[in-house]
Amino acid sequence: MTADELQTLIEDATADYAKGDSDSALAKLSRATTAAPGSFEAWHALAEVNFSLRRLDAALAAGERAHALQPSDLFINTTLSRIWMERGDKTKAEHFGAQAKIGSWKDQLKNPDQQAGGIK
Repeated sequence: MTADELQTLIEDATADYAKGDSDSALAKLSRATTAAPGSFEAWHALAEVNFSLRRLDAALAAGERAHALQPSDLFINTTLSRIWMERGDKTKAEHFGAQAKIGSWKDQLKNPDQQAGGIK
């Protein structure tokens, strides 16, 4: 599967989910993660869809795969924080929430003009 085909598959899955076709979305994301197990985007999308469907074990498994690929990504840390909070583990939820906040601060330090609306 090419990078463009993978991106299209993830986007199609996201559109399917938005239209209410969860089964199709999950099937496409499963194909994406099987074809490209190193795709952060596919694992993150799978985590989010499963979380939205309240499939917390599956969401956590996919979220952990995405996190292993990009541990400093603020969005996957936020996703994992939400999953752990729903699972009732406040300590783990706070850990990943803090990691997301740290990532956000790092982004602000790297791009101060974007944070100030581009005003110098």
